[in-house]
Amino acid sequence: MTCCTPGRPPGEHAGTPPPAARSRTTGLIDLPAARFLMGSDDSLAHPGDGEGPVREVEVAAFAIAPHAVTNAEFAAFVADTGYRTSAEQYGDSLVFAGLLPPDAPPTPAVAAAPWWRVVPGADWRHPEGPRSAIDDRATHPVVHVSHSDALAYCRWAGARLPTEAEWEFAARGGLVQQPFPWGAEFDDHRMNVWRGEFPHRPEGPVGTVPVDSFEPNGFGLLNTTGNVWEWTADTFRAGDPRPVLRGGSYLCHASYCRRYRTSARTANTPDSSTGHAGFRVAA
Repeated sequence: MTCCTPGRPPGEHAGTPPPAARSRTTGLIDLPAARFLMGSDDSLAHPGDGEGPVREVEVAAFAIAPHAVTNAEFAAFVADTGYRTSAEQYGDSLVFAGLLPPDAPPTPAVAAAPWWRVVPGADWRHPEGPRSAIDDRATHPVVHVSHSDALAYCRWAGARLPTEAEWEFAARGGLVQQPFPWGAEFDDHRMNVWRGEFPHRPEGPVGTVPVDSFEPNGFGLLNTTGNVWEWTADTFRAGDPRPVLRGGSYLCHASYCRRYRTSARTANTPDSSTGHAGFRVAA
């Protein structure tokens, strides 16, 4: 567990059994087979994250969604299948404390990252707890979904999660060894990350934004840095079964987490869910 992606210990809940595969995947971006320089030796990298060394990696031709799966898309999956997410089965999920209403009942905080609260009733339909809703967030990325939930959605959609190499190749948008989808310079007005003093003094709204916010990268992908972490198909390192997440989120800030770069990575247990993690599909 890290401050970026706190999670629950491995448990018995992994979402309801995935439904049969059907082809519901449209609008993907086709990318050719290629070799690219993956990873980073940047001093901004967290030593334990395994970003480096930079190495040449080959990816076969594949297709990837231009944006993360939205609440509307996930709702269609649930309506068709009756699927219940890991958070719904556990009865709680992790919510950023700054998004809770002032009169929210006290809930346990994560010891290593007290800005995370364990909120009963928080799930993809209720991102900040039972009194919240997604009625005005149809085009926002779905959150409070575990890796198991993402795999179930992919099975229904006739898709899969991208590998970590595919995700990074696509996220870079054709640029070579640049930390951001647009180039070398950090620009918090080109992605949804924390602005202000973390975690108490934001300069502007906090939370997810629509998946089509900001300009796409050179391949046409949106929000490959910031907004929400995205689950991938690979595990963190040899002997570590935790799936990798990529891209950073609206909570990333230079004071504690510079994982808003194209090469940055973290991991979490397969049935963990948080208010800042979603996924995009590939094929």
